[in-house]
Amino acid sequence: MPPIHLAIVGVGKIARDQHLPSIAGNADFKLVAAASRNGTVDGIANFTSMKAMFDSTPSIDAVSLCMPPQFRYDAAYEAILAGKHVFLEKPPGATLSEVESLTSLANEKGVSLFASWHSRYAPGVETAKSFLRTNVPQSVHIVWKEDVRHWHPNQDWIWQAGGLGVFDPGINALSILTHIMPAPVFIRSATLEFPENRQAPIAADLKMTSANGIPVHVELDWRQTGKQTWDIVAETSAGQIVLMDGGSKLTIDGKAISLPAEAEYPELYRRFADLVKNKQSDVDIAPLRHVADAFLTGERIFVEPFHD
Repeated sequence: MPPIHLAIVGVGKIARDQHLPSIAGNADFKLVAAASRNGTVDGIANFTSMKAMFDSTPSIDAVSLCMPPQFRYDAAYEAILAGKHVFLEKPPGATLSEVESLTSLANEKGVSLFASWHSRYAPGVETAKSFLRTNVPQSVHIVWKEDVRHWHPNQDWIWQAGGLGVFDPGINALSILTHIMPAPVFIRSATLEFPENRQAPIAADLKMTSANGIPVHVELDWRQTGKQTWDIVAETSAGQIVLMDGGSKLTIDGKAISLPAEAEYPELYRRFADLVKNKQSDVDIAPLRHVADAFLTGERIFVEPFHD
């Protein structure tokens, strides 16, 4: 099978750090074009709009959309109408309705749509899922705290309505949680902390339970300095299981588990290639639904202003 001719839209930090190296390392893809208002990719055709890119490069089979979520729907809609397969960076959209609309359109046009959740492909996640399938958790505690000034310096879009704020990294934790839990989970109460000068939260505390009554506590914070924390701890009758550093490390009952090398984005592109070859889609909105539920049910507390 010839390689899938791929274009990337939105040439920013995540595209350069993760997407471009993963595409280059995957023989199923050939990167043929890029569209971005501010960035370019060496060695391929570059455009400032998707329309110009599609008009000039009709051989494009698929696109990876790496722009902020507030702008992703229009780009995905345009690509699907043009008959292109679509890879959506996380979160897949700014709203649940947008993603549902894209799913219906992709099905109608017969193209693949992939809502990617890179943290689900962290080395320890599948082992944790298998363990919890046979050792039901009694409680789960998630601590996801990092320094926004380090990871998102001067990125105003992330603080605007639809930018998600602390849920931009926090949705990674929720993507793992919804993948490894043996039963669905629901938000029962939430507290969201909004800086006085921002439209998105800087911290959140979620109290959840599973369908069978397992308590889940999620702590998200963007004000952590020093060592960053991305941990999921589950207590079970067979001992404590801990996913650390975003799922890259795993201990069960205090014993470190040997894991494969980290390859989240390469695994995403392997998955996308399989979907395109088999004419399938993979659109799981469970993590985004929990974010929406947090905004729907959460108590809002205003805290000191945030300045980069």
